[in-house]
Order: sequence, then structure tokens, then C-alpha cells
Amino acid sequence: MTPQEIAEVRPRLAEFTAGMLGGLARSDQRAAGELYVRGLLTDGRRKSMQPMAERLGIDHQRLQQFITSSTWDYVAVRRNVARWFAASQPVEALVVDDTGFPKDGPASPCVARQYSGTLGKVGNCQIGVSVHLVNERASCAADWRLFCPQAWDDTALDDPVAAARAAGRRERAGIPGEVRHAEKWRLALEMIDEMTGPGGWGLLEQITAAGGARPVAVADAGYGDNTTFRLELEDRGWQYVLAVKGTTSAYAGDAEPVTRAHRGGPGRPPRPAYPQRAANLRQLALACAASIQQVTWRQGTKATTGNPAAVMTSHFLAIRVRPANRDIPRADDGSLPECWLLAEWPPEADEPTDYWLSTLPPDTPIPELARLAKIRWRIEHDYRELKTGLGLGHFEGRSYLGWHRHVTLAALAQAFITMIRTDPKAPAPG
Repeated sequence: MTPQEIAEVRPRLAEFTAGMLGGLARSDQRAAGELYVRGLLTDGRRKSMQPMAERLGIDHQRLQQFITSSTWDYVAVRRNVARWFAASQPVEALVVDDTGFPKDGPASPCVARQYSGTLGKVGNCQIGVSVHLVNERASCAADWRLFCPQAWDDTALDDPVAAARAAGRRERAGIPGEVRHAEKWRLALEMIDEMTGPGGWGLLEQITAAGGARPVAVADAGYGDNTTFRLELEDRGWQYVLAVKGTTSAYAGDAEPVTRAHRGGPGRPPRPAYPQRAANLRQLALACAASIQQVTWRQGTKATTGNPAAVMTSHFLAIRVRPANRDIPRADDGSLPECWLLAEWPPEADEPTDYWLSTLPPDTPIPELARLAKIRWRIEHDYRELKTGLGLGHFEGRSYLGWHRHVTLAALAQAFITMIRTDPKAPAPG
């Protein structure tokens, strides 16, 4: 936003940040928080502390002290932002994703040479895992975790020299003792529990009390391919639409276990089992090519000569399948749980290009399956807006606490933009 646009919305910004930072004990903390958010919103190439302070006309030490050493709880701010969003917008999905933060040196907390989808390769970076509250019109980057690589967890290293080095790096970065190496999908479950579970933020009760349906969990194949992640979501009562690879093992939905005849003699009698080996999702989809249909799942924004209505359309097939991983519990009759396989198969492709598994009800229309599978576009929008406009990746500090506070205030700044953008009485900035 330009300085003029900031000036026009300044009273609303002050009111909004006061509400989101209301748990901060001191008025000077709340004022510093509003300054930091204003700095993130104001146009500028870099949104690190010194350039922001120069644009705001203040000493950068004021921002630095607020982020690195002032006593305030960033989790409470995240909770306030998330509950504001859930009160003002329908929440159709909880979308899990992660994004990379490229770094030049080794000092940033949890930085390592690791694969980043943002970079499309292995690079020196941090990885932030996030859970977003989403509908088709708006979204909120509600909760965050900084992924801790194994090289930053002294308890996970057998080499005593490497462990001592990791312990020193953790101490310098101020990483809490309970933060250890854990898979990204475990961090996602931890955040979902924090936001919606007993003793957490109360988001699920807030959403359902307002008449909304329980949101659907959505994630890409980096999460959906993990059987344990899917099972843990089911155990928590979450329906999902999760991207997976076509190599995922499964039986057709109408496959039935059989019990082989007992030949007598010692030993336990045979248990029910499927008579054939499991296929994979690609094979099952190819066998149902006749079921492909054109599906329109939402209205886009970019009209073209060939698509003047800007409708989002592709070709899909949806069939019932039974994923066959050995960790999936079987019923007493030996059967595996049934769910949807959604496959996108563009007309120009020789085979499907994308696959999803979904536990939505059997009568769910295919356009609704496709819409929820594709709703991750909101997260791509969030990351783009947070990074290019709000300085999400510009934090140059070396503390774990500072990183979390910075991303929290960037999410708060985006929430303010969402409020302006979705308010018909206010002109959208930018």
C-alpha cells in the first residue's frame, strides 16, 4: 500500500491491530505492534526492520526490541486473527502446506540444505509449515511451525561432535527444548489440534456454532501420500481431500475379500483377504477412462478470448476405491475402508495428471470434489501475497522467537488486507 493509502485506512488499521494485539499487556507494545504491521503494509522493496524503520521515520531499535526481546505471546495473536477470520468468513477447508525461505548463511534458526518446493530443488533454506483457513473468496494463514531439520536436533544425532554443534546452534537461536525434529505432517496435525482440539483455540466450536459445516482438510501429495497422516485425520473426525501419487496401492471399490477353505490340520483357520494383489491408483483410473467428464469447479477472474466467462474447467473421473496400505485397519470381514479417488485427466494428456483421495460422502457431486481438491489455489495466493507484498521472507534475525513473531505479524497484516478487500464499503488497496 502507498503511504497515501495507509493514511486513508490508518484509523481502521489502528482499531484492527488493537483488537488482534489486545492481549499485549502494555500500551507501548501494542503501539510497536501497530508500527510493525504498518511497516509490512507500506510499499517497499525490503520489509526487514531497518528499511521499514526508515520508511516509518523511527529508530529501527524500536522494532527490533519488540520482535526480539519484548515479552508477548505470538500464539495468542494468531488465535485472535484466526477467530476474527472465522467470525467474519465461512471456513470451508483447513489447508496444509509449506514454503521455503532461502538463506545465504548458516545462522538463521533451523536453516539447512534441504528440499524446498518454493525453490524446486535442494537449497540452503528454512521451511515454514502452515495451516490456512480457507473459502473460495478469502483465506487466512492462521498457524505456523518452523520445521526443525535433524541437523538442528542434538537428541537425534549419534555423532557427539555433531550433537554438540547442534546444541550450540539451538542455544544461540533460542530454540525451546521441546522443539525437536518432527516430520512436516506431524507439525500439521499439531497445528490442527491446537486450532480445533480440546483446550485449543476453539475454532471448530466457533465455526459450527455459527451454523457452518465442519471444514474439510486439504493438502498436497507431500502430506496426502502419508498413510499415517490420513489415518490420524480420520481418527480426529476430519474428512479430507488429499493429493496423492498415482502409484498409491488400492483395490477397486467393489472388490471383496474371500476366505479360503480350511484344509484342516493344526494352525489358525484362514482369515478373509482380497484374492488379487492390489493395483495402484493410476491403473484403476486408466481402467475407468470411460467415466471421464468435463467439470467446472469455480468462476475464475481472468477472462480470455477462448474463455470469456473465466470458468475453471477440466476433465475428471471419480470412482470409489479402497486404499491398500498395510497400516490401514481392516474390518472383521477383511475389507478395507472405501473412499473417493478423484483423477484429473485433461483431454490432451494420455493419462491422468493428478490424483486425490477423499473421505467425503459417497453421494458428493464430482464438481464439489474437484472444487475442494483445487481450493489450494488460495494458499498459493496467500504465499504470493505474504512474500511479495508483506515481507514474509524478509526476516533477517537469528532467533526462533523472532521468526515466529515476524510471520505472525505478516499474517496479521494480510488479515487486515482481507478485511479491507472483503468490505464492500472500502476500496481494496493495490
